[in-house]
Amino acid sequence: MKLLSRCSAFFVGDAQADRVVPPTGFTANLTIFSAAAMGFLAVFALALSLAAGRLADRWSNELARSSTLRISAPADQMDAQIAAALRVLETTPGVATAHALNDDEQRTLLEPFFGPDLPLDTLPIPQLIAINESVQGYDATGLRLRLAAEVPGAVLDDHTRWRKPLVRAASRLRLLGWTAFLLIGGAMAAMITLAAQSALAANTQVISVLRLVGAQDSYIAGAFVRRFTLRGFSGAAIGMVAGVVAIALLPAAQDEGGFLTGLGFHGAHWLWPLLIPMVGGIVAFAATRAAARRKLKELP
Repeated sequence: MKLLSRCSAFFVGDAQADRVVPPTGFTANLTIFSAAAMGFLAVFALALSLAAGRLADRWSNELARSSTLRISAPADQMDAQIAAALRVLETTPGVATAHALNDDEQRTLLEPFFGPDLPLDTLPIPQLIAINESVQGYDATGLRLRLAAEVPGAVLDDHTRWRKPLVRAASRLRLLGWTAFLLIGGAMAAMITLAAQSALAANTQVISVLRLVGAQDSYIAGAFVRRFTLRGFSGAAIGMVAGVVAIALLPAAQDEGGFLTGLGFHGAHWLWPLLIPMVGGIVAFAATRAAARRKLKELP
């Protein structure tokens, strides 16, 4: 009950204490504008981090479920080696399906790199076998040993060398998003600190009079903390709403669009931006409280 009453008193305020802090002016506009700008940018930093996390999970899952077997052999031995490789794969635990790509499938696979007129029948292109794994997956080391013994011309690519760099890049991009989010909070704290110190310095005479009539520094600081906290909260809320609207107007996720078209929030992730005004209020509270206490100690 005591905590609830304190919270209600904080939001309702004290009419006498509120007169210490100017309701409008440069510091008020600066606080609201900086909080709104930081709230807007925080939405994009949050969207970047969450989208990078989804991308890392998707790449990891997609590449982990598929593998490729490449067979290089003389033309008169190719069919026998393909049949032997398929027999090995059919009896390998963890392999769900395996099929040899025909010429049209291989042409489609290589077309983005070599163009549509690739003459497969005249080029020594290896035969590819697509492997789809089960949920449990297979033992890549054991499969390689079996293939080396039964299909000498086969080379297994389980996409590990492709998967790790991609997942690592997406993970670092996610870390970059959270780092940007923290830097935005730090920049907001710095701007609010400057605004609070400016307001305190501009009201030195009013603070001196309040001290003469018996006002404690905690009472004076509380007035500044309340005003700037509410300004930080409201500014961050305005910026958050603008950022969410901008994110909603981005193109929807498309396979041909790549990462940039999937930058928005998905499902329950749309609730995450609601934390930004609260974070803005907490940052404003801490920054103003520290600035007010430090400045009041400096004033005579």
